Amino acid sequence: MELHPRIVSAPVNFGVVRSEFGLASEYPSEAVSEARDAADAFAGVRADRTDIPFVTIDPPGALDLDQALHLERTPAGFLLHYAIADVGAVVAPDGALARESLARGQSFYLPDCTVPLHPPVLSEGSASLLPGAVRPAALWTIVCDDKAEPRRFSVQRALVRSRARLDYPGVQADAEAGRLHPSIAALPEFGRLRIEAGLARGAIELRLPAQSVIPDGRDHDTEHWQLAVEPRTAADDWNEQVSLLTGICAARIMLADTDSDTRIGLLRTMPAPPASAIASMHRTAAALGVRWPAGMPVGRMLAGLDPNTPAALVLNSEATSLLRGASYTVLDSQAPDVLQHSGIGAPYAHVTAPLRRLADRYATEICLARCAGTPVPQWVRDGLGAAADAMRRSDAVGGKLERACIDLTESTVLAPRLGDIFEAVVIREGNGNRSAEIFVADPPVGAKCTGSPPEGRRVRVRLDIADPDKRVVGFSFPADSRDASAQDR
Repeated sequence: MELHPRIVSAPVNFGVVRSEFGLASEYPSEAVSEARDAADAFAGVRADRTDIPFVTIDPPGALDLDQALHLERTPAGFLLHYAIADVGAVVAPDGALARESLARGQSFYLPDCTVPLHPPVLSEGSASLLPGAVRPAALWTIVCDDKAEPRRFSVQRALVRSRARLDYPGVQADAEAGRLHPSIAALPEFGRLRIEAGLARGAIELRLPAQSVIPDGRDHDTEHWQLAVEPRTAADDWNEQVSLLTGICAARIMLADTDSDTRIGLLRTMPAPPASAIASMHRTAAALGVRWPAGMPVGRMLAGLDPNTPAALVLNSEATSLLRGASYTVLDSQAPDVLQHSGIGAPYAHVTAPLRRLADRYATEICLARCAGTPVPQWVRDGLGAAADAMRRSDAVGGKLERACIDLTESTVLAPRLGDIFEAVVIREGNGNRSAEIFVADPPVGAKCTGSPPEGRRVRVRLDIADPDKRVVGFSFPADSRDASAQDR
């Protein structure tokens, strides 16, 4: 049989998924009115830092702009100014908007729409750090040495004005052409240093194909969707390091208070992986012929792999088992068991996306109070536990929602191709309790596979199941008699 032809797209109804998860299609009118009339509660006490030429870097077309940065190379290292939308200043703690955002927890991004944490009039309008607009912000100032390690850091309320809205593909192209915006000219060097610092801490960064569902550009007037691998550029990585550094500094601020009577904070935590999981990865690496020197951390081993090889795909997939148990941990009079985020290799807090994530509003208020030497607002103390619960609940929904949208698209796009043969990489071999797992590159699909395909090999598989009603896709190996010996390709 001929290998499958190019699959294009299919009409997909994501409304079914929204209904299944009970996602509100409309924002309550009372909360929308509050958002429309929102005013800066700290208008009279802000530092005017509109002199700093900030820029934003986001996905193309994004309007909910939480972050703006300016990075300067200094004789001693780097000076980072990082402005974060000051949502706590424009959301009344006891209002309808606060209640609704607590119920939502975070923004949910579906292929055909966004179910936002805040009404768009706020998140994409008056609170967004849009270019040319003066906005209230929580302004982080982080002084780093020549290794990009933080030496001094603080956050204060300020007025800022972004000069330009940049996106990741544009920043990457500018970096390659040597024409980066002056406000981020130091970002490549800074980002590389921070990545190296993370590896030295034991951080683990996975390099897996990120599936996404995008509209078919050839069908502008229909609801056709296709699967794609989300591009990841070096610019994404550099910009991510700015956010990670800020979250590390925020955690240090909250952990600096060791008095059990006054301590308060909200950390993003992840327990250390069990030794058995790391031992299993060592066995897998040895079976694949990947050299892993004794004592080398997992993250550094993964970083040294060619991401385009089957071995890298297998090992990165298995490494997901090391990054489990992420949660939100409240700091109070009782010392929690876990303070670190093992994937980052340090204590960490979410403070850089308050337009999209509830936890950031609370953690930012704590850091602002600690840096100003003022009491943490009572609404933060009273509501911190509920905010953490909302984040745990919405995190669980978000993960299932993303998977449901991808599963629905996979099964819908592949339904007409039953019986066709596809090339795949076996990312996990089967055993008596589970089927093998494979990744098909075109279209990008991860699925179960019956038979006994050998782990880490390129094989041909046959599509046996593609059921949009059940959102299930399944393949079988060998694809035909020619593939029974599973020759490596």
